[in-house]
Amino acid sequence: MTEQSLEPTHVGPVAGGHLRASDADRDQVAEVVSTAFAEGRLSREEHDERLDALLAAKTFDDLVGLTRDLVVVGTPAPAAPPAEQRTYAVEHGTPSGEVDRMMAVFGGADRRGTWRIRSRTQVYAVFGGVNLDLREAVFESQVVEITGFWCFGGLDIKVPAGVEVRDQTSGVFGGTDVRDLGEPQPGAPVIVLKGVSLFGGVSVKGPKPERKKVFGRKHQGCGGGSHAH
Repeated sequence: MTEQSLEPTHVGPVAGGHLRASDADRDQVAEVVSTAFAEGRLSREEHDERLDALLAAKTFDDLVGLTRDLVVVGTPAPAAPPAEQRTYAVEHGTPSGEVDRMMAVFGGADRRGTWRIRSRTQVYAVFGGVNLDLREAVFESQVVEITGFWCFGGLDIKVPAGVEVRDQTSGVFGGTDVRDLGEPQPGAPVIVLKGVSLFGGVSVKGPKPERKKVFGRKHQGCGGGSHAH
């Protein structure tokens, strides 16, 4: 075995080559050396020489010199891909100022797919219901204000993940339920809810979180959730 193969190699700040090596670190190097010998990549003499040098190793730099021709050393692990940034369809011009009004009296109204929600939207439901699906909608401005009155009726809103919802509604034997939105994301629209629920309600839902499969007992019982409308 040549002297060059045992010469310490500077690892750099990523691996902290100047730091003192622990017994656990030496055990890992010994495993690499023994595996290389078992695979025929080291002779018996080289194997014994490296183990002797391992006992005298004090720093990570010393350990690298024993394994640099057996494993890839000093190459930083590839960085994890950045979290996916969702893009939202938000118009950045001056809002028109026009008010979009929707009413459902003893009936219903529905908006879904690709449609334009104005910065000022009014929704009224009396013994009826209104459904607004904003997951593919184009927002006229960064902040959209939805006001209304819901009497023995309700307003259901579906929003994309990351949207911020500010609930400023009041309820008399009614209320507003906001769920599954997750953390607000940069560039996401802001929805401000204002109005009164009288024996009615407003429901705002984001994408449901994925349920993790549970393995174990075949039957553990089941729980259920309630939905107030």
